[in-house]
Amino acid sequence: MTQFYDARGNIYGVISPTELREAGVDLPASASGCASSRQSWSEAAIKLCCDWPEGQRPANSKSHRSDGLLIGPFQTSPPFDVLIVNTDGTLAERSGNGLTIFSQALTEQGLMPEEGALLRVHHDKGDAVETSVKPAEVEGVEGFWLDLGQPRFGPDAVGAQVVESLQFNGRDVSHVAPLAQLDCEWAHSQFVRIGNPHCVTLLADEAALPSNEPMRESPLSEGLTAIAYAMPTGGGDPCPAGVNLQWAVLESPQRILARVFERGEGPTASSGTSASAVACAAWRVGWVAAGEVQVVMPGGTAPILLEEADGELVRVRLFGTARLMG
Repeated sequence: MTQFYDARGNIYGVISPTELREAGVDLPASASGCASSRQSWSEAAIKLCCDWPEGQRPANSKSHRSDGLLIGPFQTSPPFDVLIVNTDGTLAERSGNGLTIFSQALTEQGLMPEEGALLRVHHDKGDAVETSVKPAEVEGVEGFWLDLGQPRFGPDAVGAQVVESLQFNGRDVSHVAPLAQLDCEWAHSQFVRIGNPHCVTLLADEAALPSNEPMRESPLSEGLTAIAYAMPTGGGDPCPAGVNLQWAVLESPQRILARVFERGEGPTASSGTSASAVACAAWRVGWVAAGEVQVVMPGGTAPILLEEADGELVRVRLFGTARLMG
C-alpha cells in the first residue's frame, strides 16, 4: 500500500488519499479539508504507514521507518495537491526531498507532464505553498528542478521573537540564545524562509558541526527539540511555530558542509529546503556568489542554483532525485 522512496538518505512514504480511506483512516475529500482537520487523522495515518511492522525494527534505527508521509495526489492532472505529514503528526509547508519524491511517484504513475507541473502543499499554518517542478537531467542523473521562489531573511521572516543582532563576516545576523547556550560556537545564525522557516547557524570550524547520532540523544536532543519544535512537543523558542535548524561551514568556494535538525522530525541525513536555506544564508553573509552552490550533507550533496538581481536573491532552485525502495 505505502511505497517508500529515498532522496539523498531522506525517506518518505507515499500513499494516495483513496488508499488511506480504504485502510480505515477518516480523511476528508479535499487536501485543504485534510489540512484543517489534521489533528483528527494524522497520527492514525503515521501509525498505519510509517510505524515499523511488529518485530521488524532494525537495531539502532529511528522510531519510524521513514522521515514522513506524503499523501496525494488528490487529482489526476496538474496542479497536484499533496500533504506532507511529519512523523509527529504535524504538517510541513514544504520539503524539497519530499516534493522530489512526490514528483518521482507522479512520474511512475504516468501523471507528470514532460513540461513539469505545479505542486500545492496544504498545511495548517496558512495558505498552500506552491512549487513548480520540472523533469531534468544533471550530469547524467535524472531528477527534477524545484523552483522554490524568492527567499526572505531575518527574524521577521520566520516569526522569531527576542533575538539579538550581531555581526558575522561584516553582515548582520542573529544571536539565538538557546542555541548558544548549547554550544558557545553556535552564536551566529541567519534566519531564512523558503516557504518554510529555517535557522542556519554559521560556523568557522568544521569541528563545530554536530553529528546526527548525538543529536538523537539527551541532553542535546532535548535542547534542540525545545528550539525547533512548536509547543507542546517543544518550547517554540525563539519561533513559536517552530523552525528547522541547520549548521553550516564553508569548505571551499561554492561548497558548504551542513547538518540538519528538522522540526517535527529531528536529525535527518539530508533535507532539500534545508540545503537551499543553507545556500541562501551563505550568500547573505558573503560566503558564496550567485550561481551553483553545492551543499554537502551526510545523505548526499544537493545542487542549488541562486539567482541574483540588483543585489537581491530573487530565485532559488533545487535539483533533486529519488528512487523507489525495494
